[in-house]
This record gives sequence, structure tokens and C-alpha cells, in this order.
Amino acid sequence: MEFRHELKHLLSRQDLLILRQRFQAVAQPDPHAIHGTYHIRSLYFDTPSDKALREKLDGISRREKFRIRLYNGDPATLHLEKKSKLGGLGNKQHAPLTPAEAEAILRGEWGWMLDSNRPLLAELYYKMRTQQLRPKTIVDYTREPYVYPPGNVRLTLDYDIRTGLACTDLLHPCLTIPAGDAPVLLEVKWDSFLPGIIRDAIQLEGRRTTAFSKYAQCRIYG
Repeated sequence: MEFRHELKHLLSRQDLLILRQRFQAVAQPDPHAIHGTYHIRSLYFDTPSDKALREKLDGISRREKFRIRLYNGDPATLHLEKKSKLGGLGNKQHAPLTPAEAEAILRGEWGWMLDSNRPLLAELYYKMRTQQLRPKTIVDYTREPYVYPPGNVRLTLDYDIRTGLACTDLLHPCLTIPAGDAPVLLEVKWDSFLPGIIRDAIQLEGRRTTAFSKYAQCRIYG
């Protein structure tokens, strides 16, 4: 499993405008974005005792969480993802899902996952059986992504974070509300080195590296 470096900064709307101008000058828009952004909807899983949430809030260094993710409301982009953290490093594994498979998981029909030839689905099946992982809530937000090839750097500005409360109906209309006073979130990810031009571009007075979880922010509401 290969890990990448990750850092996060919490920003204001004014910070967003400043960094957008900087990133447009030094980096490239992510080619998957449409007019510079895309919409992300994630359905997060957790245990009855909220293991993933508690580990995040308690600052546990090694932790993981599962989610099903959808981009721009397009069912063709459905993926199961497992996000693993180890200190300031992160790893993301993913496996494609069809809409029918996603809905089967939500209905509690899991047996087929063992024969799917997708190890990540088999792992989710095992943990749904042994840890009672279950769909917990939907998290919506807008992402503005940039890339910088040296160092394999990815810069993302996430905003308009909304929570689905207890809604888990990923593929159908689901009422969401703003996740309180959720900030704009800058995420920076890179491989072995962070180029100086990017290190300089992300610097803002009074902004420091911090821990923030969109899932935890949304779970305040359910």
C-alpha cells in the first residue's frame, strides 16, 4: 500500500479567492473538472459505535473509513473507496460499482460481493459482517481541483459542504442542509516532495496545517 503526504488548511471565502488566483497561475486545472469544478456526493459507512468517527475525533494515527462516491450525479462514476490514514500520510483504494450493486449494498444484499473479483468489495463485506459497518450519512460538496505534475501534487479547494443527516439514498433525491459553519477546505497531496513554488503558493497569514473531516463535520447533525 503506497501512502501520499497530505495536509489541510481551513480557509475563509476571501482565502479561497486568493488561492484560486495563485493556483490558476502556477498549476493546471484538473482535466476531469467541468468549468473548473465538480460535485461530489459520498455515502460514508460506520459501525453502531461510530468507530470511524470516534477515531477521527480522538486523533488516532492509524485509521480507515469506507465510502461510496458519486461525481456530478453520474451513476457511471460510482466507486467504493477505502481511505486509510497514517499520521500525515494517506492512501485511497477504490473499486467500480454499478448502480444496481450500490443499491444492493444499501438493501443489505451482500453475498455477491465475495464473488465480485474486487478485493475491496470483499473487504467491505467482511467488515459489514464482523464490525457491522453500515451506511451512515451522505456528504455533499463542491470541489475545485488543480494539479502540478512535479511531485505529483494535487490541490483541491472544497466548499459548500452539506449533510444528508440520516439519509443514505445515494442515487435518488436526498434532502441536504449546510453543515453548520463548515469552512472552505484546502487539501494538498503529493508523493515524495512538495515543490517550493507550491509550498509558497499555499501560504496564507494566520493559516496553519490542521485536521478536519467533512464526515465528522456532517455527523454533528445525525
